[in-house]
Amino acid sequence: MGATEEIIKMAKENHGTVTTAMVVAAGISRGNIKYLVDKGMIEKSARGVYILPEVWDDEIFNLQSRFKRGIYSHETALFLWDLTNRTPNRYQMTFPANYNLTKPKEENIRCVQCNKALYDLGVSEVITPGGNTVKAYSVERTLCDILRPHSHVDIQIVTEAFKRYAIRPDKNIPVLSEYAKTLKVEKKLRAYLEVLL
Repeated sequence: MGATEEIIKMAKENHGTVTTAMVVAAGISRGNIKYLVDKGMIEKSARGVYILPEVWDDEIFNLQSRFKRGIYSHETALFLWDLTNRTPNRYQMTFPANYNLTKPKEENIRCVQCNKALYDLGVSEVITPGGNTVKAYSVERTLCDILRPHSHVDIQIVTEAFKRYAIRPDKNIPVLSEYAKTLKVEKKLRAYLEVLL
């Protein structure tokens, strides 16, 4: 199998998406990507991200491919975990405290920064509507995040998220309580749980 066929095969196995990093890791020259783009066999979706022409462009996956330290959080994570029916008009990501936010902000990402201990707390993987895997904070971490004072999440969205969480078979109240303690939202969390459980 030639290099160009190998790239197309990689894209097909990855929900129609292939990145420069994947191609280089497979020991294939970057020049093959340009050849495939010129021939119309793949399309450039974002910097370093390419898709098959018949594939829906997965913006959520593309942004994380470009900003690898960004973890989807707050309302974007609620959307990815199906805890809200509102599609975010701006995606929200959390970055380490010392990360330069210039580029993500240029891409209209709502950025949050936090220290190392909180940045690594509750990182999980979730499937995007486009079928790709991205990093987002877990359901429990996200619910605690939206209760924090600086999150500015609409009260209706918070209420709906907790209602949806209460009926999930995979809910984990002990983990939720532990995160609430770490993120200092125990009192607020208790108010929601008393009503719902």
